[in-house]
Amino acid sequence: QVQLVESGGGSVQTGASLRLSCAASGRTFSSYSMGWFRQAPGKEREFVSIINWSGLWTSYADSVKGRFNISRDNAKNMVYLQMNSLKPEDTGVYYCAGSSGGADPNARNYAYWGQGTQVTVSS
Repeated sequence: QVQLVESGGGSVQTGASLRLSCAASGRTFSSYSMGWFRQAPGKEREFVSIINWSGLWTSYADSVKGRFNISRDNAKNMVYLQMNSLKPEDTGVYYCAGSSGGADPNARNYAYWGQGTQVTVSS
């Protein structure tokens, strides 16, 4: 029902900032809970942040809390992840995901995924 395309990844040094964007198709986007997840090779996909349909409620993994900020613009069908004070352990492929249900940190509850964008943080 919806297609997601991430962008904004790159290779940066420790302490740098990046802003990831997720462009969504479909007229039902505004009703979807959205999330950002990341994955390193050989590891399971990891919860990063989620935002409910209205954007009024958000949640973050402990590892990124205080450094990352998720936001959305339903009028533009966009979701963003502002990443500050990046650390090498933030390295991975970042995925945008959508769910027709409520916001949930469990990746299994998200039916729609983007192709991912690589974030590499060097020391």
